[in-house]
Amino acid sequence: MTFVPRVAARRRTVLFPLAVSAALALSLLPAQSASATDGAGGVTAAERGASAYLQSIRDRPTALAAFFRDLPKGGDLHNHLSGAASTELLLRLAAEDGLCIDRTSSTASPPPCTGNTRPAADAETDAAFRRQVIRAWSMQDFKPGEESGHDHFFATFGKFGEASWRHPGRLLAEVADTAAEQNQFYLETMLTPASSGAAALASKVGYDSDLARMRGKLLADGGIDTLVRQAKSDADATMAEFRTAAHCGTARPRPGCALPVRFISQVSRSGPPERVFTQMLLGMELARHDPRYVAINLVQPEDAPVSLRDYSLQMRMLDYLHGQYPAAHITLHAGELVPGLVKPEDLRFHIREAVLVGHAERIGHGVDLRHEDDPQGLLRLMARRHVLVEVPLTSNAQILNVSGPEHPFQLYRQYGVPVALATDDPGVERIDISHEYQRAALTYRLDYHALKDLARASLEYAFLPGRSLWRDRDGYRVVPECSADRPGHARPGSRCAAFLASSAKAAVEWRQEAAFGAFEQRAVRQAF
Repeated sequence: MTFVPRVAARRRTVLFPLAVSAALALSLLPAQSASATDGAGGVTAAERGASAYLQSIRDRPTALAAFFRDLPKGGDLHNHLSGAASTELLLRLAAEDGLCIDRTSSTASPPPCTGNTRPAADAETDAAFRRQVIRAWSMQDFKPGEESGHDHFFATFGKFGEASWRHPGRLLAEVADTAAEQNQFYLETMLTPASSGAAALASKVGYDSDLARMRGKLLADGGIDTLVRQAKSDADATMAEFRTAAHCGTARPRPGCALPVRFISQVSRSGPPERVFTQMLLGMELARHDPRYVAINLVQPEDAPVSLRDYSLQMRMLDYLHGQYPAAHITLHAGELVPGLVKPEDLRFHIREAVLVGHAERIGHGVDLRHEDDPQGLLRLMARRHVLVEVPLTSNAQILNVSGPEHPFQLYRQYGVPVALATDDPGVERIDISHEYQRAALTYRLDYHALKDLARASLEYAFLPGRSLWRDRDGYRVVPECSADRPGHARPGSRCAAFLASSAKAAVEWRQEAAFGAFEQRAVRQAF
């Protein structure tokens, strides 16, 4: 979508319980960060004021929640559409579509509702049934017992799956609306294009270990071209449904209408090799032919038997395809593992292979970093190559039970590896991006300048076309075209205005800088 984002007119305040006491954690925050600077290389008075205000509200939960809600928070780069939509929306869609829900497993299924199933619509009037389904379809009230957080989390997708695929545009409308209301300026969300068609083509062609030959077979007779057309048609339908649901183009559009959105093609890593390669190739072709699709990613549990067995093979597939489609972006789930979940040798190489063999420009999760061979060398490599890590803190805590000092979040930052906060599956997790920023600040004693750097990084490493607003990725110094202008100013000079008009990425970054300026002014007024 090509939209001009704006600050949402309406807000929603959501308070979340955190494992760390806000008063205790914020009392330990430093007054300012020596490494966090503005584009000119120094900390501004307005930034110091924002940091001072953050310090002053450490024992005021309502003010603290408002601070993180209003904080400009870049973009969400790690977001699965079906898992991002709220459980309440999925349940409402299930009722509208006449679906059934199993009384025992809470799994949705097509009608008729017979045997051990009952209509999903019953959840609108039966409060106990509604609670049962919401708990089964999300992490709401989850308490480890017979089932681990990992197993419960991944099981939710199979339970609500029947309710999630029919209306992707309505899911997107809610997800984009939430992101805009949370003061984000961009969204990359993951979906699986032409899934059934890709599976059929893969089954027909079969696997060939000669990847060049297999690619030729898939391209022959218009096989992949047909899937590309189907995926583009599906995207058209999704966007039409989105615009209708969000009231775009009407007198009262929802905030999500103003949010630039791009799609990342999901590849199901637990599938057979022929299907994995077919989905990879389709994603690469889509990135070439449809600007709405900007990258590919491997999804499904990294610890699943097939995922582990074929991990290195899948990296070699990406290595080959990267040579054929060098302009297509690659971001990979890698290192979403912990000791005990897999055998020790499976913890030693996943992130490294994703970077060196799979050509990942960004890594999702990266939790098992300390168990990789030569983790310090890997950190230096990622910093040198500017490989960003997409960090969903709540997801890592819920699925892997990793949080606080055990999480490598600070280790990445200490070595200069770029980091951005992300939500992953906020609908399943029952959180939003403001929760993630607040959690990061309280857990790791981050000041305002560090939070600002995280937000900037999320746009800097976004797969939007055009040059960045920043001349380099380390110091956030403005490009020469805009060096005479204050970033985010409402009326940039003619040279800077022309540059912004030529770059979708720089234009979004400029809008975030304007939001930072307004946010800091409000914080200064509140602090003093």
